[in-house]
Amino acid sequence: MGEVLVRAYHDGDAAAFKALNIQWIEQHFRVEPKDLEALDHPERILADGAIAIAEIDGEAVGACALIRRPESGTWEIAKMGVAPARRGAGIGSALMAYLIALAPSLGARRLYIETNSALAPAIRVYEKFGFRHLRADEHPASPYVRADVFMERVL
Repeated sequence: MGEVLVRAYHDGDAAAFKALNIQWIEQHFRVEPKDLEALDHPERILADGAIAIAEIDGEAVGACALIRRPESGTWEIAKMGVAPARRGAGIGSALMAYLIALAPSLGARRLYIETNSALAPAIRVYEKFGFRHLRADEHPASPYVRADVFMERVL
């Protein structure tokens, strides 16, 4: 296996960004309208956020987005997908490190995550990067039916 390279989203990455995410969503849940809103329109994310792509030997094997939230200074880490054959190889951690390093340049003072308790490996990655779990009274309502874990990291 070649070395993992994490880079900014380029024109031409839309299909990989969507496919990597649709795969894990369909594996565990069902695709929701809010998913398609983001995955079909990466340009909306890129307007004031970022998308990172992880590659190995030129193949996109992971993706993750940094999406601006309505709360002041807050961006959401979202839409992290890793190719099934590449899971457990540190790709999620590489994507997280890249986006955490990038976030302050966008004006982020806080990072936010919505996920599901069934995604234990992803939650362990978030915890490793210093995200703390939020109580029900500490986060806004989610547009996702599947969201039952909410986390934040102050930068």
